[in-house]
Amino acid sequence: MSKMDNLRAMREAKYAESQKRAATAPARPVAPVAPPAPKRVEERAAESPATEDLCGHRNMSGRTCTRESGHPQKSHRYS
Repeated sequence: MSKMDNLRAMREAKYAESQKRAATAPARPVAPVAPPAPKRVEERAAESPATEDLCGHRNMSGRTCTRESGHPQKSHRYS
C-alpha cells in the first residue's frame, strides 16, 4: 500500500469510529432559552444620554457625537 492509501484507510477508520460513537451517545436535552425581559422606561432613559443638548452627528458605523450641540470644533467625538 502506498502512503496515500494508508492515510485514506486511517481517515475512513476515524470516520467510522466517530459515526459509531455518535450513534451510541445519549441525546443531550435542549434547555429552553427565555427571551430577556424588556427594560422599563426608567432604565432606558437612564442609559441613553439626553439628545437635546448633544451634537447628534452620526458617523458611518452609527455612533453619535457626544459634544454639545453646535460645537465650534470641526471634529466629532463618537461613543
